[in-house]
Amino acid sequence: MAIRVVKPGMLTTVQDAGRWGYQARGVPVAGPMDLVSHRAANALVGNDRAAATLEVTLLGPELEFESERVVAVTGADFDLAVDGKPARINAPFLVASGSHLQFLKRKKGTRAYLAVSGGVTTPIVLGSRATHLVSAMGGHEGRALRAGDRLPLGPPHVNASSAHAMDAPVVPLPEGTVTLRVLRGPQADYFAADALDVLQSAPYVVGANSDRMGFRLAGPRLTHSRGADIISDATPLGVLQVPASGLPILLMADRQTAGGYPKIATVISADMSAAGQLGPGDTIAFVACTPREAMAALIAQERALMAIDA
Repeated sequence: MAIRVVKPGMLTTVQDAGRWGYQARGVPVAGPMDLVSHRAANALVGNDRAAATLEVTLLGPELEFESERVVAVTGADFDLAVDGKPARINAPFLVASGSHLQFLKRKKGTRAYLAVSGGVTTPIVLGSRATHLVSAMGGHEGRALRAGDRLPLGPPHVNASSAHAMDAPVVPLPEGTVTLRVLRGPQADYFAADALDVLQSAPYVVGANSDRMGFRLAGPRLTHSRGADIISDATPLGVLQVPASGLPILLMADRQTAGGYPKIATVISADMSAAGQLGPGDTIAFVACTPREAMAALIAQERALMAIDA
């Protein structure tokens, strides 16, 4: 019971909820760039929320199924086809044994998530199947998929086909730009008094040298008041590190476990999936919010996800 990769796409990796609990030992978390879409895809096929999916980036793969499966694709809006016939995104559908699933034109968003009933069951490394590309850990041989790869699947769920389609994505896909809410960072006192205002003064552009580790941003430069170096400390998902250039780096799923640049702000958890749908050339407007607003946004997002899980 497996999927065979006919065409791999631009960057397709195996991702589950991430390799949590090992950052103190220098092991990165990895996992999906858009955790909400990953979780929604699993819910649509009856999987546990942490089951491994395929993360598809910009240009999608062609896959052959060795057994009949219920599958779902969420996240970036792709045209899909099963043996040449259109399939619907954000809804479960059946793929017969021997059939081919193709990702065709991408219309919006950067990353899609393909969940298969039973989940992708590549070997578990330190409690997770997530691919971390820099360390070549997890997933399928620690790398992006290639033509000819064969991905094992778990036993299919009997109730997978009873799930309902989503009326709309839980996180609206950005159309070239997105507003991300931020909280004051742990080293905000390392910056000029007006630095947080400068961060919000104009959009930042995601650079072409961005990747799953972080987005390098071009826009208003932030001025340090106490130097651009600190004693290295932990780097949570969504923090904005600012090196000596004054240009922030938004740390993403494959981020390093610790860093020595001061962190001016942190994108709130509820907005990180929208950030994960950005690609090179897209723009970000940062807006400061309160912890209360951040918590309310996360609760609302969780309620929307629970409605899919039900």
